[in-house]
Amino acid sequence: MVLDAFSRAVVAADSKTAYIGGAELAALKQYIAAGNKRLDAVNAITSNASCIVSDALAGIVNENPGLISAGGNLYTNRRTAACLRDLEIVLRYIAYALLAGDSSVLEDRALNGLKETYIALGVPVPSTVRAMNIAKASVVAFINNTASKRKIDTPSGDCSALAAEAASYFDKATAALR
Repeated sequence: MVLDAFSRAVVAADSKTAYIGGAELAALKQYIAAGNKRLDAVNAITSNASCIVSDALAGIVNENPGLISAGGNLYTNRRTAACLRDLEIVLRYIAYALLAGDSSVLEDRALNGLKETYIALGVPVPSTVRAMNIAKASVVAFINNTASKRKIDTPSGDCSALAAEAASYFDKATAALR
């Protein structure tokens, strides 16, 4: 079950049979204050998703051209398309997690069993991890407004906390594959 910041506060307070207060309210106020930045960060990811995913794939192919050679794991358009699809799915769930401020949707729907599936299909985990790390760097650059190619503007101010949060979701994804 996906919990946003509000739901998590309610569940935590209910488990203690207490009202929401103190630290929980302060955390919710901070979540609300950063709301527009959070929405803009998610918009930066979704507006640039195809660029982020294709750059990640191009990056791993550039580093390991054998992937697209005969016998390579990206040989044939079908395998390349599957890689793009899988990376885009993980990126979409990272965007969902960033919007909710909670990684459970990513863990439950994208990462649960991913390693076992990839091992069974013969997907090279090191290349997948590398592609996710390239995508992570792109996402962080888009959120921090340091990407060289931009489709949208982000709000002024410090977005480093949101960039770090997004990076932590990529870290969870790569940890799930190891």
